[in-house]
Formats: sequence, C-alpha cells, structure tokens
Amino acid sequence: MSPLKRKKLNKIRLQLDKLDNLLIKIIKKRTNLVKKVLALKENRNQIIDKKRINLILKNIKKKSLKNNIDPKITNRIWKNMIWSYIDFEKRNFKKK
Repeated sequence: MSPLKRKKLNKIRLQLDKLDNLLIKIIKKRTNLVKKVLALKENRNQIIDKKRINLILKNIKKKSLKNNIDPKITNRIWKNMIWSYIDFEKRNFKKK
C-alpha cells in the first residue's frame, strides 16, 4: 500500500473509531431502556415478543432501503442486537 493510501486509511479508521465511541454511548442508553422494560415484565414468557421483533425488522428494512443502506447488513445487526438483549433479559429476569 502506498504511503498516501496508508494515510487515507488511517484517517478513515480514526473516523470509524469516533463512530464506535458514539455507538457505545447509544448502546448504554438502549441497555438502560431495556432494563426499564424488563422491570415491567411479570413473566419470563414476556421476554420474547415475536410480533414486535418482526415489526422492528420490517421497519429497519424500509428505513435501510430509504437511506440506501444494504438491508442485509442492518437486518443482521438488528437481529444480533435483539437476540443479545433477549439473552440479557433472560439472565436478568427476576420473578416477582
């Protein structure tokens, strides 16, 4: 790789690192909201809401297409995030 391309690559990577830092802050906020949702759930079987999951994924696909983003990327990201939070809820569910 030429020195010029290396310099451009490093600059882009710095931008990616800044975005990653913002994503971490957003994930923290999302986690706090999920904790509030979990506190309202009375039964373990309320953790997975398939209708809501399908609605979320459908909306993400629409928004992705509207914003010219490959919907396969966003679908995979959101599915992983949803299932990660489902796992989080299962681990943190406390029966009342």
